Amino acid sequence: MKASNFFEMTNEELNLKLNSLKEELFNLRFKHKAGQLENANQLAICKKDIARVKTIIRQRELGISQAPAKAEKKSAKKSK
Repeated sequence: MKASNFFEMTNEELNLKLNSLKEELFNLRFKHKAGQLENANQLAICKKDIARVKTIIRQRELGISQAPAKAEKKSAKKSK
């Protein structure tokens, strides 16, 4: 996943993504040790995605980058 996709996520979404990536990394390591992993490059990709997410979270903590503004819900009613 590209870093630009992560910048569009909110902090809550980033934390959820980080947790899911950590679970995926655990499963990939388990498969690798069991000899069931066909593409070992998936480990590196997953590690890099985790690093990207952690970097963006840290940048937001330090104030280097900003979280995206929440999309405003447009009212379903049309003004006449």
